[in-house]
Amino acid sequence: MTTNETVERGSAMTLMGDFIALTKPRVMSLLLVSAIAGAFLGTGSTPTLEVVIAVLIGGALASGGAASLNMAYEKDLDRRMGRTKNRPVAEGRISAFAAIVFGVSLNVVSFVILALMTNVLAASLAIAGTILYFGLYTVLLKRTTTQNIVLGGAAGAVPPLVGYAAATGTIDLAAWYLFIIVFFWTPPHFWALAIMIKDDYARANIPMLPVVRGVEHTTIQIMLYTVILSVLTIIFGVVSESLGLIYMVGALALCLAFFWYAYKLTKYPDRPAASRLYKYSLLFLALFFVLVMVDSVVA
Repeated sequence: MTTNETVERGSAMTLMGDFIALTKPRVMSLLLVSAIAGAFLGTGSTPTLEVVIAVLIGGALASGGAASLNMAYEKDLDRRMGRTKNRPVAEGRISAFAAIVFGVSLNVVSFVILALMTNVLAASLAIAGTILYFGLYTVLLKRTTTQNIVLGGAAGAVPPLVGYAAATGTIDLAAWYLFIIVFFWTPPHFWALAIMIKDDYARANIPMLPVVRGVEHTTIQIMLYTVILSVLTIIFGVVSESLGLIYMVGALALCLAFFWYAYKLTKYPDRPAASRLYKYSLLFLALFFVLVMVDSVVA
């Protein structure tokens, strides 16, 4: 291989890495777990391989497309924040136009895959998630209100509906419970992150709750949402016919730990306590969906 070929290959790999970065793979992984959990719950057992493949591929494409649109629109904000200043569009490695085309294309392919392999309802819900994340949260709410993450959190709660609809062709009360649980999980999760990087948000002039109302007020709101989340999570095990003892025991333990971390944050409203809560919230949601999947099969 010549030197020029080596350079071209390296450039192509770098460009591919930049486009992958547009999709926010870390965020995508948790969204895909939630979508698969919805499929397990809807089936009441192990979903078919075709459904699993469709949900994973279609969900990944829709999630990645939404993230790409987000980066294209927020390139100026991203440049002002330490956490996001190295993103591909913010650094100019990929143009905003290319990111938009990429994001729209991913969503189109997502719709086609889900519609052909599962049903139009699941495909439409995946696109609805993108519209909520980009249109509602990114464009309308993020720069205008402290409730941005509360209302915009609906976008992150859509993937379980996609998985449920893919497996059943419909959405019932159990699916909406998953939606509501993720909806109420989102504020304490993101407000903990907002406390950690409050200065970043202030520098970018984004009205996150800790910036506008202060850290102590935010910790109280985190505790309130944690209590609501815990109550909903436990009730879900009571009303769902697909869940049993494994879920109830595990959910109770997860909620007690969440409450403890939230309580510690109210007592010590600093960055280390916020960081511990933020990291645990990720673990909480992942294990919650694992419980749903395991008990859907066992029960």
